[in-house]
Amino acid sequence: MAIWGKKKKETDPESREDKKKVGLFRKLWQKVRNIDWKDPVTRWKVMFVSLIALIVVGGGGWGVIQFTNSPTFCSSCHEMAPEYSTFTASAHNNITCVQCHIKPGAVNMLTHKMKSLKEVYYHVTGVPEQIVQTESEAISNENCLQCHSKNRLVTASGDLKVNHKGHIEEGVPCISCHAGVVHAKIVARGINTEEVRGHYTEENAQKIMEKKYMAPNMGTCIDCHDKVNNGEKPWKDVSYLVPPNPEHVEKKLDENAKKTSTEPAKEGENAEQAAAAHDEKTQKIILQAIGKQQQDVKLSMACETCHKKVKVPKDHKVEGWNQAHGATAVQKLDTCMDCHQDSKWFREIPKEDLMTLLKMKDAKEETGKYTPNMTLVKDESRINKFCSACHSDRPTSHGDSDQWLTGHAAKASTADQKAECFVCHDREKPKADTANVKAPTDVYCQYCHRTGFKDDVK
Repeated sequence: MAIWGKKKKETDPESREDKKKVGLFRKLWQKVRNIDWKDPVTRWKVMFVSLIALIVVGGGGWGVIQFTNSPTFCSSCHEMAPEYSTFTASAHNNITCVQCHIKPGAVNMLTHKMKSLKEVYYHVTGVPEQIVQTESEAISNENCLQCHSKNRLVTASGDLKVNHKGHIEEGVPCISCHAGVVHAKIVARGINTEEVRGHYTEENAQKIMEKKYMAPNMGTCIDCHDKVNNGEKPWKDVSYLVPPNPEHVEKKLDENAKKTSTEPAKEGENAEQAAAAHDEKTQKIILQAIGKQQQDVKLSMACETCHKKVKVPKDHKVEGWNQAHGATAVQKLDTCMDCHQDSKWFREIPKEDLMTLLKMKDAKEETGKYTPNMTLVKDESRINKFCSACHSDRPTSHGDSDQWLTGHAAKASTADQKAECFVCHDREKPKADTANVKAPTDVYCQYCHRTGFKDDVK
């Protein structure tokens, strides 16, 4: 500040006395007060210094913001290894993290930076077991529409018919369907926890980036459409759009455990009833999808509602396919499950173990093929709601009970024919505590064949 104001002469006794008594800050204030603000040169000096200070502070601040916005900065914390690895393995690796996670605008940017100070606190005091996106940080449509058009009617593959504009105008967020496009739903799958973060290499990230977790989940569409048909708008609840926080889930489980300890019978009954209702609902939706049951609903569940062209294999179009596909199911069960799989009809993502998942991937790469297994086919046909939608009905080949009972021996004379029977029927009376999957019918072979079979072949 010495460049402004009138300087007192060193020989002035009063000046020397003041120097002895006046402190540093008071001395600076006196110098400022003694500045001749009416002097044009002084004003220019003030403007020049202010401009330099503004450039230094502004440029430095902007540089810090830009650095903290970069994916490299995000990867500097070890707890972000799963998120960073999957990001680099995704199709969105050419943009920055903040282009998705922060709403456009300088105010939103600065506000987010202030909120993010808590992440520094967590990093220093103790990293959470699992990094979870909170409801307040759900990705908005504004972020997606920076790059994507809402006018798309058909997906890039040309298969799905999705009126994106209609969904957006209805208020449906993009992440309702596209939640896994970057990170393959690693939070919902439970594979981004503390104990496995060190295994997130570029190579392993590629293995877990499966299409079924990155592309829109059919179960998500079905769940939402079903709720709309029941008069709901599930996307209005933000918790419907983001993975559940493990702490909240654990708290809920503890609450349920306490209730169970006080009312075990009632809680057990409720769980069984809920499971039965879930199975009935799934069966009902599948029957709608395959055209066996249609209802007067706002949004149809039929495959053709969303799929521009349903690719039905040629052998499925052969007359009598429904009654004669068992042999194909045994030989090509893995191919059948590409379409006829329960998990595709549910919105919920099952929990996985990262190490087991990686081992399975490595084993599949080594073998590369499915080994036919009749037991596996039998169990799948019983537990898979897509299969049981038809297998729970009495086959037309069985005809009237009296005629079938007296004439079915010839149709169960070989091991292969018996194996087909066991898809629906148990050989012996099922035990209450058996680990076997429940058969679709309570009719078992030894109810009549109490002494066994002639030329028995198991």
